[in-house]
Amino acid sequence: MKIHAAVARAPNIPFSLERLDLEEPREGEILVRVVATGVCHTDIVMRDQHLPVPQPVVLGHEGAGIVERVGPGVAKVAPGDHVVMTFNSCGHCPSCNDHEETYCHEFFPRNFFGARADGSSGLSCQGERIHGNIFGQSSFASHALCHERNVVKVPKDADLALLGPLACGIQTGAGAVMNALAVEPGKTLAVFGMGSVGLAAVMAARVVGASRIIAVDVNETRLALAAELGATDIVNGKVSDAVTAVMALTGAGVDYSVDASGVPAVIDQCVRVLAPRGTCGIVGASPQGATLTLDLTHILSGGRRVRGIVEGDSNPDVLIPLLIDLHRQGRFPFDRLVSFYDFADINQAVEDSERGIVLKPIVRQPAA
Repeated sequence: MKIHAAVARAPNIPFSLERLDLEEPREGEILVRVVATGVCHTDIVMRDQHLPVPQPVVLGHEGAGIVERVGPGVAKVAPGDHVVMTFNSCGHCPSCNDHEETYCHEFFPRNFFGARADGSSGLSCQGERIHGNIFGQSSFASHALCHERNVVKVPKDADLALLGPLACGIQTGAGAVMNALAVEPGKTLAVFGMGSVGLAAVMAARVVGASRIIAVDVNETRLALAAELGATDIVNGKVSDAVTAVMALTGAGVDYSVDASGVPAVIDQCVRVLAPRGTCGIVGASPQGATLTLDLTHILSGGRRVRGIVEGDSNPDVLIPLLIDLHRQGRFPFDRLVSFYDFADINQAVEDSERGIVLKPIVRQPAA
């Protein structure tokens, strides 16, 4: 079928809006008419080749839409179902067998290599191969092929245009608190970086009953929003030393910290604010090859832990519906983070995101 899509053809240049050919769904695949897709920083990292994703390629990995057709063997969804498309996994490696799909041994091939497992792509342009299957979807397009393993059925009365970011960015921040760190009621948490991921962590911390939620950033507007969304304290790292400020608020430090910046110097601060037996979770993507130097005596003497977190350690079939339900209750207002753009304005959405004008852009397809 003919579709329209945003194609990344070279680093550091705008997407090209093009008419492409999309194959019919194969066994285990699902054809989704995309309603809207969140724009994630990882999309820009891939476009600009900070991750070696092949080009030309259709990116987009926070898609939401309506199932149009399913391939042989698909039982999870049917035509007409409303879905969110999330990260892909193999289903048969040791991590997947342990229900830890976010650490699938084939996570990079299944999500970043721009091809199906057999090396093929369902996308082309007048015979030219266009790489697809990014995060098992490539949803910067009017239609996308996804897989039974990375599609989540959602209620039909939920606003599909809003739901895409739950597939990655929002899921990552919320899942870091609710799943990976399993923050308990009464515990303390510091979150460094008030982008959409960090703010999702703040909202989740309020949901689980953390007693003190400290938001750290250098942007006063984002810190003010964090306070409205559940932060009990805010620290502007440009005005004061973040470690000194957090320790002054807590005395011994925090039980948990989350880095959503990906900046090694900030991650070091995240570790230094931990109380004895505290855990730091790293969710921010750092530049390829970035390294971190830590005070090992600080870690050893206090039994402190540092761990990486991918996609919030989430089971998307469980967490995404939960976040939708919490949003309906008014307890997880992630809609306050988003800004909508027409799909034709995707390059403006990317520019506004890179300049920090918006937190989480969502590009909407024209009404069917």
